[in-house]
Amino acid sequence: MFDIDPFTIFFFILGALLGSFANVVIYRLPKDQSVVTPRSHCPKCGKIIPWYLNIPIFAWFFLRGRCYFCKEPFSVRYPIVELIMALSFAYLYSVYGLTWSLLEYLIFSFGLITASVIDLDHMILPDRFTLSGIVIGLLGAYLNPERDFMDALVGFLIGGGVLYATAYAYFLLRKIEGMGGGDIKLLGWIGAVCGWKAIPFVLIASSGLGLLFGIFYILKSKQGLKTGIPFGPYLSAAALIYIFFDVEPFMAMAFPF
Repeated sequence: MFDIDPFTIFFFILGALLGSFANVVIYRLPKDQSVVTPRSHCPKCGKIIPWYLNIPIFAWFFLRGRCYFCKEPFSVRYPIVELIMALSFAYLYSVYGLTWSLLEYLIFSFGLITASVIDLDHMILPDRFTLSGIVIGLLGAYLNPERDFMDALVGFLIGGGVLYATAYAYFLLRKIEGMGGGDIKLLGWIGAVCGWKAIPFVLIASSGLGLLFGIFYILKSKQGLKTGIPFGPYLSAAALIYIFFDVEPFMAMAFPF
């Protein structure tokens, strides 16, 4: 648990607001729509949602998950994304304080959460997140005195390279694509922000999460091993665990070399 002070509250509110914006991006970006205009509106009746009915987290419960005008149901995922973003921002502040690393990790967590939900919906990881994330991650390492540029560069090369080699080997063996290019770029982005030491943990943790939830996906779809499973959310979850908690001592015990 973390201490609650005015800055914690500020970052919680900031995260909730950006979580609301993330919901807009999640809905509109795959449809190639502007994420700026028009203002938030009901997808069924088209009525603009007033600001006082669009307060992050609380508005969904106040409206009982329905449009105020036409009573169209709104997904419970809206407040969930907003709450996850709010808690992530508040917790990151409690861990890193007012530092350059905090700024980088806030941008990083916003991108990971948003891209992951898009991947869950559409099985795609937009280049606007992954490629721009790599650039921002490397630029941040160059400008941030708390990080090392070479560590970020090696992290990017190893992260992207490991998954590229895995995907290529799978294609040679099975003659089908087993991993999308978005996952490769995502791990490169993670390496650029978290450094090369994060890659073993992210691969192990994401594989464990993927196996656990993948079984659920397979059983639910009833398509057996042919079920397409988005891997991006598990990579993202592992990366967030890495920046939330100090996992390096455990990795040093597992890999003493």
